Amino acid sequence: MNKLLVITVLVALFALSAESFRVPRQVDEEEQGTITKITDTVKSYYAGAVNTASDYLEQIKGLKLEEKAKNLYTETSNIMSTYLGIAHDQLYHIFHH
Repeated sequence: MNKLLVITVLVALFALSAESFRVPRQVDEEEQGTITKITDTVKSYYAGAVNTASDYLEQIKGLKLEEKAKNLYTETSNIMSTYLGIAHDQLYHIFHH
């Protein structure tokens, strides 16, 4: 019984160690070249997309849209408060006279 247990343990250890010594599959040069080409193409497209997005962001920052939006809001608020004041005065004079 002990011999069977020892043999089983040795076979299990041998199987586990043999699995770790697997030889990696060798890739043909053509296949490796194709994979490299695909990878390089994807990387170049990605780099181009990042550069284009960065250029757009720089152009948007150059237009100072935030400042223009703040100015538009301020001007619109001033105009609306003026017209609302006029409307308030008109309604006041209509109902109190």
